[in-house]
Amino acid sequence: MRMFAGPAAGGIIIAALLWVAPSAVAQPAQPGEAPPTVTKRPQNSAFVIARLKYAGGGDWYNDQSSEVNMLEYLRKATGMNVRPTFESVDIASDNIFNYPLLFLTGHGNVNFSETDVRRLRAYLLAGGFLYIDDDYGLDTAIRREMHKVFPGQEFQELPFSHPIYHAFYQFPNGLPKIHEHDNKPPRGFGLFAEHRRLCVFYTYETNPSDGWADPDVHNDPPEKREEAFKIGTNIIVYALTN
Repeated sequence: MRMFAGPAAGGIIIAALLWVAPSAVAQPAQPGEAPPTVTKRPQNSAFVIARLKYAGGGDWYNDQSSEVNMLEYLRKATGMNVRPTFESVDIASDNIFNYPLLFLTGHGNVNFSETDVRRLRAYLLAGGFLYIDDDYGLDTAIRREMHKVFPGQEFQELPFSHPIYHAFYQFPNGLPKIHEHDNKPPRGFGLFAEHRRLCVFYTYETNPSDGWADPDVHNDPPEKREEAFKIGTNIIVYALTN
């Protein structure tokens, strides 16, 4: 059983948390083969956000202080056992199956090979979660490449009532606006695995992860950084408990 209570639940920080993550598996199934079996197991080790390394020329590696600061905030806000370090994993590696949450960001192009597509689909269907943050200029490429992963779906905008906006902190109006890109409102989109489980969350025209970076990187005011950390906490809590 997993219980996670935050400020939205009477001010209790944590009742209990048991998160489960996909364990390492062999190569994703080839056409005509059975899908990989992923055994979910309780994790006693510290949680870390895995930055997803991809091909195509986009700067997948930018702002490496972001995850470190987000994890530090997460520990203070929730008491979760975390490892506050920058850690990356190549989409071409089966090591993605060792992480419950992958994070993809950058500017510009993304390119998934056929093997990458099969691997990422297997990861998501096995229970993994992918958070994508458009750092500006990523939208066209990420929509094209994620359509390869789930060809029967298009990104769906999530209603403000969706649990991801209420998983720990309350965001009754959806995503906060952290960075101004093209004078458009912030929007959150999702892709879904079986049984309508949200397995991909995509933030557009807001860029929360820039708000996680060291203060002198983007010179965000403290209140914007706080909003960015709070929505980041929601995303992580939701990913680990659904």
